[in-house]
Amino acid sequence: MYNATCPCFRDVVFRNSKEETIALAIKHTKIIRELTDEYSAKYGTRFKYEYSPETFSQTEPDFALEVCEAVKAAWGKAGTGDERIIFNLPATVEIAPPNHYADQVEYFCQHISEREKIAISLHPHNDRGQGMAAAELALLAGGDRVEGCLFGNGERTGNVDLVNLALNFYTQGVSPNLDFSDIQSVIEVVTACNELPIHPRHPYAGELVFTAFSGSHQDAIKKGFEAQRIRHAEAAKKGELQYWDIPYLPIDPADIGCTYEAVIRVNAQSGKAGIAYLVQQHLGLDLPRKMQVAFYQVVQDIADREAREMRPEDITTAFRETYHFGSSKYEGRLVLKSFKISSEPSPDTTGSDEQPADERRLFDGTISVDGALRVMRGDGNGPLSALLDALRTHLDIDFIIREYAEHSIGEGSNVKAASYVELVRGGQDIKDARKATESWWGVGVDSDIAGSGLRAVLSAVNSAIGDRELPELKLNVGFNAKSAQSDVANAILNSLQLELPRRLQGSFFEVVQRAARGTGGELSYSDLIKVFRETYNYEQPDPNAKIQLKKFKMKSVGDNGHKNFSGQFIWDGQPRDLTGQGNGSLSAILTVLNSQIDGTLSVREYAEHSIGEGSDVQAVSYVELAYNVEGQKRRTAWGIATDTDITASGLRAAVSAANKLGIVQKQ
Repeated sequence: MYNATCPCFRDVVFRNSKEETIALAIKHTKIIRELTDEYSAKYGTRFKYEYSPETFSQTEPDFALEVCEAVKAAWGKAGTGDERIIFNLPATVEIAPPNHYADQVEYFCQHISEREKIAISLHPHNDRGQGMAAAELALLAGGDRVEGCLFGNGERTGNVDLVNLALNFYTQGVSPNLDFSDIQSVIEVVTACNELPIHPRHPYAGELVFTAFSGSHQDAIKKGFEAQRIRHAEAAKKGELQYWDIPYLPIDPADIGCTYEAVIRVNAQSGKAGIAYLVQQHLGLDLPRKMQVAFYQVVQDIADREAREMRPEDITTAFRETYHFGSSKYEGRLVLKSFKISSEPSPDTTGSDEQPADERRLFDGTISVDGALRVMRGDGNGPLSALLDALRTHLDIDFIIREYAEHSIGEGSNVKAASYVELVRGGQDIKDARKATESWWGVGVDSDIAGSGLRAVLSAVNSAIGDRELPELKLNVGFNAKSAQSDVANAILNSLQLELPRRLQGSFFEVVQRAARGTGGELSYSDLIKVFRETYNYEQPDPNAKIQLKKFKMKSVGDNGHKNFSGQFIWDGQPRDLTGQGNGSLSAILTVLNSQIDGTLSVREYAEHSIGEGSDVQAVSYVELAYNVEGQKRRTAWGIATDTDITASGLRAAVSAANKLGIVQKQ
């Protein structure tokens, strides 16, 4: 129950004297007392009584006390604990600074009689925008509880915001005994009921409250997360508490059900640290500082051009497109397909008993150049310089490395290496290279540290070369001074009648390029056919074969098409009779082979066709096998075989491929 007690309301609204105002409060308190006693006697209901001298903050302090003392006496049932009478002291209209309200509450608490039988309830409004401060100061002055609304709803400028107030206490280590761990669900209910939106910058609840656009703020937050990660790890080892202490973030957004997704957002005002933070959060890449500066300019150009905020997906897409990072969708003109790094003694040095000779690194790999596979080789004092030497030799691309950085991504068996490379133009001395103003950054990720570095180099090269024309492959295969993959495939078709599958064409084309490397790109037509026969042991014995299939039987099992294989093998010179079953003839023989080896063989591709006519017709089978051994990189190889029986040609092609994979027998 409440009635207004300040002079303005006494004189203007009710035209009551002080005595009449007190009498009104006493009269209705007694009415309430009679009604509650009646219901308690009939139904056992327990009542608490709250009285409010409305407009308390505009009422003379001593008169507010006088009214409340009279009400307490009229109620006559104030006790301790749950029996306390509640006096609600409202700043019905906020007309003074918050410390004035707190002083009034403190005066009331110190002068009301039987304080232990009274719960002082605070009821601030927000007309001056200081309702929050008034509530906190009045609690310090002796208030026991606060009345308010979620997100500050209410008359005029609203009541004090209970969400804001509760979370203010939470940040100071005081539990508000309210659960806002999923604040978004609270927002949804309140906005649906009130049909009033939450302001984007409303404390704790607005969509921008944990967001930093400013570059200096973003830099501080990024450094804060990095330092806290280390601090928390050390505290965890010691079994100590892990305290939250991040610049510009008074509480952990996760504590109220928010994510770190919007902690840093990017517009034209943002700095490099914020952009780098988003790249780290979404791509796992901790960019070197100079690369942060380079990519910052890319993002700023987009933000200025489009005059809008850059979302995380905009930034990650810009990063992928700029550095050709990620899936095939973002590949550049040069793509690393396969490589091998080997070493050999440097010709310029000799070793001693104390100091071994320096070694050179050799890069031997396949790179897709504008969609065409090119085999390249180079050497240098490390894998990256060897690749740069290969690019210089084969594509007339000349760059040198000015800066390199690396770190790991992930943990345990899933760990990968991330490498960052800054390139500058070649043909200049070290001093000039260090001062060069034009440079290109690249990034690469791979399970192998050498692979990540090589990919980073190509990432930077792709940015540097733009759309400039690159030298074509010059390979003379009998009839064409610039032979391509299709020319080589046509030569095999014309000579041997073999219609090579496209993937086999690509694989053999790499073999041809390597074979022609030592002859200045020259390879005769007959030499090409010889290389093919020797590579795949086509129509000639394999001198290194560990496995030979002498004869076999294949029977169908049941109605589901399963095949039962039994065959006689020569394995490392020893005869073996082996059997196995599978969904078809190839899976049946693979079951047999897999039973004898470490690791697993599987079919990656199979193709077949016939050659010849009439009684001379034969089947040709092409089988590509993959060999997987735990802890080793997967290997693949092609096998080719002909036979009058299509099943036999497929089985012999599978055995031929297996012989090229270096399979290891079970011990």
